Amino acid sequence: MSLAETVSKIDRLNDDQRECIENCNEATEVCEWCADECLGDADMEECARLCRDVADIASLHARFMARGSDYSSDLAETCAEACEACAEECSQHDANHCQVCADVLQDCAESCRRMAGA
Repeated sequence: MSLAETVSKIDRLNDDQRECIENCNEATEVCEWCADECLGDADMEECARLCRDVADIASLHARFMARGSDYSSDLAETCAEACEACAEECSQHDANHCQVCADVLQDCAESCRRMAGA
């Protein structure tokens, strides 16, 4: 069973929460990929660092939401800010992995902003 299928079975989650969890999980995967692709390129160090930060924060936020943590809305704001900073950095690079990452992070930031306001 995929993670998305598992998340869909958690009855207490609404559609926005499910979407945010899925976006956070996608952001985690894409940021790990982007960071790996940046390794060894001195011009990409900041991009790699931000990607690793987002991967950790987004993964934690998804887990907090899935278990209904009281801290998930606070972490949603942090996750949105990290996604926006990383997307801005990625968008400055021409590499395909950076462009894909920037797009995914914009979606994740929007979802997290909705959760921060919930």
